[in-house]
Amino acid sequence: MGAELGAEQPETIAAIVAAHRAGTLTPAQTVARTYQRIREHNDPAIFISLRDEKDALAETEKLAARADAASLPLYGIPVAVKDNIDALGFPTTAACPAFSYTPTHDSTAVERLRAAGAIIIGKTNLDQFATGLVGVRSPYGIPKNSIREDLIPGGSSSGSATAVGAGLVPLSLGTDTAGSGRVPAMLNNIVGLKPSLGMISTAGLVPACRTLDCISVFALTVDDAALALSVMAGPDQADPFSRDRPFEPITAFPTKLRLGVPRNGQLIFFGDKKSEAAYADALKRWTALGATLVEFDLEPFYETARLLYEGPWVAERYLVIKNLLASAPDSIHPVTREITAAGARLTAAETFSALYRLQGLRKIAERTFANIDALVLPTAPTAYTTAQVLANPIELNSRLGTYTNFVNLLDLCGLAVPASMRADGIPFGITLLAPAGRDGMLASIGRVFHADTKLTVGAKGVAQAPLAALPTNSSDEIPIAVVGAHLSGMALNGELKALNAKLIEVTKTAPDYKLYALPTAPPKPGMLRVEAGKGASIELEIWTLSSSAFGKFVNAIPAPMAIGTIRLTDGRSVKGFLVEPEVLGEARDITAYGGWRKFMAEAAKT
Repeated sequence: MGAELGAEQPETIAAIVAAHRAGTLTPAQTVARTYQRIREHNDPAIFISLRDEKDALAETEKLAARADAASLPLYGIPVAVKDNIDALGFPTTAACPAFSYTPTHDSTAVERLRAAGAIIIGKTNLDQFATGLVGVRSPYGIPKNSIREDLIPGGSSSGSATAVGAGLVPLSLGTDTAGSGRVPAMLNNIVGLKPSLGMISTAGLVPACRTLDCISVFALTVDDAALALSVMAGPDQADPFSRDRPFEPITAFPTKLRLGVPRNGQLIFFGDKKSEAAYADALKRWTALGATLVEFDLEPFYETARLLYEGPWVAERYLVIKNLLASAPDSIHPVTREITAAGARLTAAETFSALYRLQGLRKIAERTFANIDALVLPTAPTAYTTAQVLANPIELNSRLGTYTNFVNLLDLCGLAVPASMRADGIPFGITLLAPAGRDGMLASIGRVFHADTKLTVGAKGVAQAPLAALPTNSSDEIPIAVVGAHLSGMALNGELKALNAKLIEVTKTAPDYKLYALPTAPPKPGMLRVEAGKGASIELEIWTLSSSAFGKFVNAIPAPMAIGTIRLTDGRSVKGFLVEPEVLGEARDITAYGGWRKFMAEAAKT
């Protein structure tokens, strides 16, 4: 198996899934390659627990035998999970052996990855209790930076970022409270996607600051990271902080993009001239891509960042480990202990005072974005070696959060992308920031910037593939999803064809729907949306109509049918047929067939 699984193999999620679907590579080969690479890379500090290879391979065989395997968005993709996120079959340690427990089920994020065809292969190292941006605060060792071994790996998601950078897995989960999904991405020359708060459920996450935490994504390309986000996004009743924020589809690079850059004199690089020059070069690249740079005042954002560690949010970190601090303080990393213990001294009055100030700062941030699409900032002002950080752990850690600490407090989404490789071999990256809900827009512009850099991805010198073409859809064309008698070859398909509709895609819904056979003539199904993950993926076709034809078509739809928004298996949303629930009393539940065509074929036999 060795030779044919060499460097020429697909490395990105997109390329691996395409190879699995085409049959040129099996999921078992991909997973075996991951374990082979883990052995060759030989860094015991990356994984806190690694799944037995035979067990992982057995799961891939089971997956490949499924009839719907090839339609799964993450078909056979090996994934590493930060060890403060529950995954069944692994202990959750948060990098503190005394805290370790065995979860009884997957976190919601991991459950959704598995449902999309991913294979979880291990739990990765982190700064203990996700406190730190450095990756050196763990009793399980310090993962080696995948680009330059003397550099810190970045934290707190150190193991997850280095695993992707080193090419061990094409996808990993981190978490991000103050930059832990972005700083390690820059330091390992990979993409770090920090979604809008509440977009990915945090049920099954050991919190650092429960009101600010989010699960983040590491991948080699923006498209890969966006795909993973679309799979995990969606509301979850098990998480009171969850919000219904569907991932907006990736679109073409906008013609009038306005990017915010800090006013002259406001940027901080701590004397690192190479980083300063790399940021200036990145801005030139944005201008060449057609963006207009607009100056904004960064000072309120810096003030917000100071609130995070000088304000009451440290008390949230204290809440997580207060019992351990009382019963076994020596089991906690000394730097983590020093930072966290301060949270016990904060008063309720100080908390409210900080919340009032934060609300004022949020209003200032809102006004900043009134005439700007996104901010473009350095991901971190500089990079440090492990030796430097061990000698000055708190100050240097704090410097790394210069451009990241304020993001979740202000409810922004963020995308960290590689920008350049400095002459000294240190990677430099930029982060795009926008108000919550604009994750799709950040991905749409970030992917074009990253491709334009022509940088190789991660540490293995793998060239970027050309950007995937976006679905073409002229401004006058409106897509509509059909699930029943309007499917091609079915009784009412002629109605679409008479309006010059074009079939553009055959796909499935997210697993959030039930299908019913209605007692109508001709026979029709009704599709009903149920709680996320509690239904099935229903087969459908997407057709496009001109806007005037769309109007005519929708106008002629009889009750109990209705047009609503349908969530697709890859996270996109499209208008399509749903049914009014009150007519389902006399209908037959045919969800198990997975689609109207299969049901009708079965009915024809009987």
